[in-house]
Amino acid sequence: MSEDAAILLIEDSDTQALQLRRMFERAGFRIDRTRDAESALEALNHSRPDLLVVDYRLPGMNGDELVRIVRQTNATRTLPILMLTGDDASDVERQGLDSGANAYVPKSGGGELIVSRVRALLRQVRARPTGDGPAASLRQARLLLLAPPAQSSDHMVSQLVAEGYHVVHVAGVDDALAAIDTESADGILVVQPRNDAPFALSAMLDARRTERASGMALVALTDDADPATILAGLAAGADDVVSRGRDSDMLLVRIRAIVRRKLARDEEAAGVAREQAQAIALAQARAEADSAERLARANAELAGANALLRETQAQLVQSAKMASLGELVAGIAHEINNPLAFILAHQATVERAVANAASADEVTRAALLTKAADRLQSIRSGLTRIQELVVKLRRFSRLDDGEVSLIDIPDAIDAVLTLLAPRLGSVTVVRDYGPVRNLECSGALVNQVVMNIVANAADAVDPAHGRIVVMTGAADGMFFIRIEDNGPGIPEDRRERIFEPFFTTKDVGAGTGLGLAIAYGVVRSHGGTITIDSARQGGACFTIRIPERP
Repeated sequence: MSEDAAILLIEDSDTQALQLRRMFERAGFRIDRTRDAESALEALNHSRPDLLVVDYRLPGMNGDELVRIVRQTNATRTLPILMLTGDDASDVERQGLDSGANAYVPKSGGGELIVSRVRALLRQVRARPTGDGPAASLRQARLLLLAPPAQSSDHMVSQLVAEGYHVVHVAGVDDALAAIDTESADGILVVQPRNDAPFALSAMLDARRTERASGMALVALTDDADPATILAGLAAGADDVVSRGRDSDMLLVRIRAIVRRKLARDEEAAGVAREQAQAIALAQARAEADSAERLARANAELAGANALLRETQAQLVQSAKMASLGELVAGIAHEINNPLAFILAHQATVERAVANAASADEVTRAALLTKAADRLQSIRSGLTRIQELVVKLRRFSRLDDGEVSLIDIPDAIDAVLTLLAPRLGSVTVVRDYGPVRNLECSGALVNQVVMNIVANAADAVDPAHGRIVVMTGAADGMFFIRIEDNGPGIPEDRRERIFEPFFTTKDVGAGTGLGLAIAYGVVRSHGGTITIDSARQGGACFTIRIPERP
């Protein structure tokens, strides 16, 4: 134990307290001081010193009774206590040691002896378990004295106070019953009225404490406790029947024994409650550990399932994109094949005209050259058409890399519409682009979202009278793309499911049901929204909104 140990000094004399404080501080100890035992108990409820130095003679409760109270609880049962007294009588020392003090030193022994005793006691201290906390249950035993004012004994009350009890005198039975209900006392001392031969008052109090399952002690005080009276009192429910006329020391011994039994039962019950609480806490900890282990396994299984799901979803999306690309390539091949066919046919015509012009007369030569010039102009138109398709296809492939960049949305939409031209056929496409053209996004916003919606619209409208309107604009910090058609529209009961994977209204084999699901995922990845309404033309209206600043 280090020299900076904390000592609580209980000494009523200011002069002696000052001398002891200086002596202990010179020895390197930290000192707190109270003037009486009651204040010491209050201090012990808030903090725990390393040692108590107690004067035997204190106002109110004596030092030996303070020690008895300190020894009642497990929290302070091993706290070192040094008893000081100005008396040299051996019976005082016996009483001090019997109460539970570890050592007794007369004040006349001198400061060196006192400090040596303190150091010896501190060396014997074993480390207390951490977390003991303040001795919350450390207190004086509380007694109620139920007696009419004329029959109360001030001398007995003084003796009980000196023994360390907190005594409250009550004259009404209702106060005693209330104390039982609230457990506000450890025992009730009932001064039996002379006309209460059957101990009716004690029987009433015993019935109430039985009803409330109270462990409060009940002592009946009589003027003459002959054997018959004692038997009657015990039969009525009193824990003991004591004569007030007998030796006052014996009266105190009897009361002390009963109250101590009650406090011991309280301590035992508190110990059982602590053990139960510890058992419950241990069971909860084990259950939480098991739950955590099961949760970890479940999370690992879920993570594996999610990874597999994401992989499968990616494969399905890629399959859908390849299917769309196959249709697109087929249409582009048709668009390139048409101009290429008449280019090749016109090439033969031009070659023949040039060859015949060499041997023809002047009039025939002029006609042949004019025909060749016309065919060359048609060839130039076909080559220009092929060039436009190649440029749009190159722009489409460049935007399909998934990288986020600043994209001219109308230009990208035009490229998609050009590539979809074979699928659109004679459907009228109206372009209504707003002044805001550029948007920071990935190419999939146009290549996947716009292409899928326009392709679905082309399948839904009448090939001869179909009409699709593509609009762009910006409002309230959002860039929007709106695609309307004059087809049959989408019923409201199907709008909630239209973005579900594999949901389709087309015939079996005509669609995968992934186009709009892919579009929904792309829009969500941009932090945007996609909604379906009825178009002004009577068909479906898809509105895509993307934040202008991602």
